[in-house]
Amino acid sequence: MGYFSSMRFLVLFFLVGTAWAAEPPLAIKGYDPVAYFTLQRATVGVAQFEYQWDEHRWQFANAKHRDLFKADPVRYAPQFENFCAVALARGEVREASPEYWLIIDGKLYLFGKAIGPDAFRKDLATTLERANKNRGLLPKKP
Repeated sequence: MGYFSSMRFLVLFFLVGTAWAAEPPLAIKGYDPVAYFTLQRATVGVAQFEYQWDEHRWQFANAKHRDLFKADPVRYAPQFENFCAVALARGEVREASPEYWLIIDGKLYLFGKAIGPDAFRKDLATTLERANKNRGLLPKKP
């Protein structure tokens, strides 16, 4: 292998390696998880206030929310990542919408449809138990 062939190989290897080192995915579609607790509403975060945790990029509406999350991410992160709690209770894995949410006993749950929070509350204990049993259905992290 000549000098120029070796250089082409190294450049190609670098470019391919860079593509593999992609950014972690954006958590909950860029919504601020702390805002559910502090503002009681779904609030879109901004890249300026971003923090990486649990193989995701989390965005926040302001530095205070980011710092609260950094101090205790488990407190603020949704219970079933970005997946619908009601669907999971039914044995299905469906992406949630950050617009449909509920806080119960200090824990954040997200849902796929507007009816999700009411369906979840309807039989809270059973639905929560089933969702937790089905947690293993969620995609495994690399």
